[in-house]
Amino acid sequence: MNRYRKSRAFAPEGFFECEGRGLQWLGEAQRSGGPRVVDVYDWGKDRLDIERVEPASPTPKAAYDFGAALAHLHDAGADHFGSAPRGYTGTCYFGPLQDPVPMDTGSWEDAASYLAEGRLLPMVRMGIERGSLNQSDLDLTGRVIDRLPDLLGRAADDMPARVHGDLWSGNVMWTADRGYDEAVLIDPAAHGGHREEDLAMLHLFGMSYLAEIMDGYQSVHALKTGYQDRITLWQLYPIAGHCVFFGGGYVSEYRAMCRSLL
Repeated sequence: MNRYRKSRAFAPEGFFECEGRGLQWLGEAQRSGGPRVVDVYDWGKDRLDIERVEPASPTPKAAYDFGAALAHLHDAGADHFGSAPRGYTGTCYFGPLQDPVPMDTGSWEDAASYLAEGRLLPMVRMGIERGSLNQSDLDLTGRVIDRLPDLLGRAADDMPARVHGDLWSGNVMWTADRGYDEAVLIDPAAHGGHREEDLAMLHLFGMSYLAEIMDGYQSVHALKTGYQDRITLWQLYPIAGHCVFFGGGYVSEYRAMCRSLL
């Protein structure tokens, strides 16, 4: 068995169980056309044992197929906005292995409340606690929240999706270890959320063959009108997270993003 052990001494309580159960929950969607997700073998307080995947270069076809599969994953759904992965009742996390922060779970019934109460406000408040953000940033975030009904548009009515939650390019591996090129998902912050969250993350730090991914996605599930205009909105949470983790230029980027939405 070809295993890879992800480990960290003194990991936060439940960190690796949450990731392991998140991978398993995402993997359930493979039965209905979802993307390949690394197999989970075992976890403990300070480690997670998963399938080792041999990396390869992406291709346009693999990217298109991944986009279609991602739409099927999202369509697998979740009970609520903010749902934890199936079978997990502890704290969920978002962020890098060396400094993950708690990610709120709950049972929000609409996308606007979830984005405001479950994501933006808690992360900005953590930024204030760490000294990278301030009260003016919270006020600016509040102005964006006040505009959420208009900013979300028709996407406000979407049902909760089963999302990866941290879908930047580094968490999409490409492999040919089964004899064909395909994407494999790793390192999730899985939860019930909005499908546009994952798509906005793919746009955030550069992604190979992004146009092909989006074409594949829309071949399965057409996005609501104006989704391009909502990319910045859904990128606010991860960029606020980067303010918490790293500070620096991410702070001015977060502020500029908020102002662009007002």
